[in-house]
Amino acid sequence: MIIGRLVSLLGSRLAATFVALWVILIAALGALADAPPDSTWVALKPLPHQGRAAVFALAVDPSNNQSLLAGTSDGSLLRSTNGASSWTQVHAGKANVTVISFSPFTSALVLAGTRGGGALASRDGGATWSAARGLEGRNVRVFAFALTEIAAGTDRGIYISGDGANWTQSGLSDRSINAVAVEAIHTPVRLIAGSDLQGSGGALPLYQSIDAGVTWTQLNPPISGTIAVKLVTGPLPPTGNVRPLIAGTNTGLFASTDNGASFTPLSGGGLLPTTDYTQVAFITDHHDRFYAASDGGGSGSGGLWRTTDGGQSFTSMEVPEPSITSLAVSNDEKPTLYVASFHPSTHTPSLWIYHDTGGPPQGPTATQSPVSSGARVAHPADTSLLSQILGAPSLPYLGLGLGALAVILTAVVAHLRARPR
Repeated sequence: MIIGRLVSLLGSRLAATFVALWVILIAALGALADAPPDSTWVALKPLPHQGRAAVFALAVDPSNNQSLLAGTSDGSLLRSTNGASSWTQVHAGKANVTVISFSPFTSALVLAGTRGGGALASRDGGATWSAARGLEGRNVRVFAFALTEIAAGTDRGIYISGDGANWTQSGLSDRSINAVAVEAIHTPVRLIAGSDLQGSGGALPLYQSIDAGVTWTQLNPPISGTIAVKLVTGPLPPTGNVRPLIAGTNTGLFASTDNGASFTPLSGGGLLPTTDYTQVAFITDHHDRFYAASDGGGSGSGGLWRTTDGGQSFTSMEVPEPSITSLAVSNDEKPTLYVASFHPSTHTPSLWIYHDTGGPPQGPTATQSPVSSGARVAHPADTSLLSQILGAPSLPYLGLGLGALAVILTAVVAHLRARPR
């Protein structure tokens, strides 16, 4: 009734503007309602038809923190375009999905690796998929991106691709590669790869290539463990041209500032627990801010931690379920975390979302991560409406909607004043 009177009063053009701006306001309010609260763990609904299938792969689009992909142990790929509020199955396979990675350099390019089923490639942000050629039958465990090429770690060494769709073998074919990272993204591309310790005794081997994977040399840094689980390079620091390198093994977490020649332990000695580290993610372009996560290897020592000083101290994120099977971090200054966990005794998978604004973690804390140095104790959450609005990531959109409403009201008043009396 009110809208009808306004349409008659303002005419068709102003009415159309009113409707458009009203839609913006409603959308902004909807975004505010759907946004996760600050620094609070919120449980997400299970994936469609998930059952007891664990989620071993999560990835969030670096250009859109609402666009998310998940891969399960039953071979399914699922996609969400609304921050994990709802999901659509985009691929049904039989091979366990082990990794999903968005390209940081090619928009909408995303790759998925499987256990024994090769890899899949998508050029539309994960909406549709096709089999990658050259990786048939391989266990594909990791992807690493340079400007001009992509490296994949498999059960038969390293494979290289220029487009993500076509792959060729590129060394270490007699090694099972679990981890790969790009140390230099420009030509000549520098790569580092990790494998398992062959035989008993000796140092865990890493392999380095300074010619984009054409040749490889072995490194033997004194780091503990028998399996190199994760290798991740961070952004360049303000000075120097060597990226920080984080290595996760089945017994600890380590950092290098010299391209893997030497490492400093980040676990043990009162820092992080001595366990396996399967997930590492840097925060935007900060070389000294990253998350590390572990599934605990069945020991109960899993969890999720954050550092803001390059690993000198860590804060437990007090994730509700400590066995972390996958982690995706949005490309935001105050990132949104999507976390998959798995309860080993009940074989129950769980999904969680967390908007990290730096405050003490809130939410369900049935089983907390082991406390690390600098860990903070949770305090009652600030649930006031004003605090939720001011801290919400959708605040700019809400402001746009309110501004639109102000424009509408101003136009109404101006029109009424201009009417002949």
